[in-house]
This record gives sequence, C-alpha cells and structure tokens, in this order.
Amino acid sequence: MWEQIDLPLHLKRQGSPLLISIGNTGPMFYGNQIATHHDINYVRYPQSYTRLFRLAYRTITPILLSRARTLITGSSFSRGEIASFYGYAKDKVLVVPAAVSDEFKPGRTLVDQPKYLLAVSSPAVHKNFNRMIQAFLSLRGHADLQLHIVGAASALFADPDLQRLACRDPRIRFLGRLNDAELIAQYQGATAFVFPSLYEGFGIPPLEAQACGCPVLAANAASIPEVLQGSALYFDPLDVSHMAAAIQRMLIDAPLRNALQVQGLHNVQRFSWDLSAQRLSQRIDALLASSPALRSKRHNAAESFTGKP
Repeated sequence: MWEQIDLPLHLKRQGSPLLISIGNTGPMFYGNQIATHHDINYVRYPQSYTRLFRLAYRTITPILLSRARTLITGSSFSRGEIASFYGYAKDKVLVVPAAVSDEFKPGRTLVDQPKYLLAVSSPAVHKNFNRMIQAFLSLRGHADLQLHIVGAASALFADPDLQRLACRDPRIRFLGRLNDAELIAQYQGATAFVFPSLYEGFGIPPLEAQACGCPVLAANAASIPEVLQGSALYFDPLDVSHMAAAIQRMLIDAPLRNALQVQGLHNVQRFSWDLSAQRLSQRIDALLASSPALRSKRHNAAESFTGKP
C-alpha cells in the first residue's frame, strides 16, 4: 500500500521528482522513475513462489514497465528475458551488475578442518538442491567429504523432496542463515563451491566464493556463464551424473582447483559497485538532461529502498 499509493502521492506533492526504485518493483502508476527488475524467475519457475506472489508480480510488472523511463537489471541475460516476455524495448533496459563486498577475501585454511563442498542459497525448487544432493550421494571414494548448505529455510521456498534426500546421509549439513563473518569462513574453508541453480538473473554467491579464493562448479544455465565466463567448471544442472562427474573432477584435480582459484579472483574484479554506480549515474544525468523542468530539481531526486525479493 505504501509503495503503490502513499509514495506516489507524496512524490506528486513534491513536484514529481525522478524516483529510483532499487527493489524489484515500484509504484506502477508513477512514470518518472528508474525501476528495477532482477529477472522473471516467477514466470520460468512459478513453483518456487506462492500464487499470490506470482499474481502480484504479473499484475504490477507490465504496468510498471509501460510507464517507467528506464529499467535496471543485473545481466544481459535478464535484459533479454524481460524484453522478450514483456515486449519491452531493450534500449530502455540498463544492465547494472551487482558486486561483492570487500569483506569477502581469501583467508587461511585450517589444516584440521573437515573437507567439504559448499552451497549457498534458499532451498527454492529452481535452486536445484535436490539434484545436487543426489550427485553428492552418488560420489564414490570420498567418505570423509561433507556437503554444507547455507541459507534460511522457509515454507515459501521449500522443495518437499529436499529434507528426505538430506536425511539419507549425516555428512549433509544444513547450517541455516549465517552472518557475514561465518559465511566468509565457510567460503574460505571449502574445497569447492557448487552452484546448481536452474535460473538466475545474476547470482552473487559464486562471486562471493571466488572473492574468497574458493574454486567454483556451476550450472551452464541462464545468466551464470555470462557472470562467471571461463572462471568456473560447468555442468548440466538437469543431469545428475554430469554434475557428479564435474564434482569428482574438481575433487581429484588439484591443478584445476588452483587454476580456478586464480581465474575466479580475476573474474570477480570485473564487478565493482563504483563502476555500477557510475553507469547508473550516467543514465540519471541523461534522463534529467532530457527533462528541462526537472533539471533544477535534481537535488530532490528520490530513492525508494523497497527491498522486495
């Protein structure tokens, strides 16, 4: 209610300044805004969301896009998806990638710590953790290897088969939600990071892993190859045996792990909040310059931190 009614009314009383909505939605009847839409996962994998969530996004998004002056998204993949599904002009979509905090960096690995693979995400269906667990359970010759899964569970993002699979082996550990220091320690200590997702508009966890010096195995799906390029070992996320073979290769090939560590550290440097801010600032300048009545009101430019998922 606040976003769709109170906020636009307030903005109109202030002379309709340029609004920058960095959440996943914005006031759909307010035209002078830069909106943000991360992806259309709710269309591609609707089973990951409630009916009410899907209805809200399918209702708000097309109206918002028809009125917003510019749309921000995180990858060229998402730009194409949004433009294709909603019939939105690609030249109105600005790709502004995310980046990793400087807190994520390599650290010392403890000699006596257990050997483990790491996965980080909510257990939504499209995150594909069920196949990842099947691949892990099929590994041979790694009886001491653990699988650590980080992320908050919820009824909304629940795969009903996940708990059943996980209960089959005590080496699979659900760590829940961790603070940044705990998460960084998990990245730093992992033998490899596994990112089996079927669909991502960008995908920040593998970049966090790379920033911490952890080699990455990733699905060759959606935006993931665009973000990671040649710095990861890829697998078919729909093929459990192919995923298991990739994990096996990573575990036994130390030179490969070392090479991916180096390539990952180089890859993550391609992304910077400063560069992304500059890209957005240039678009703001262009929009203000094209609206003479708004130029003098630049200091009134508003930002909406809606924080929608």
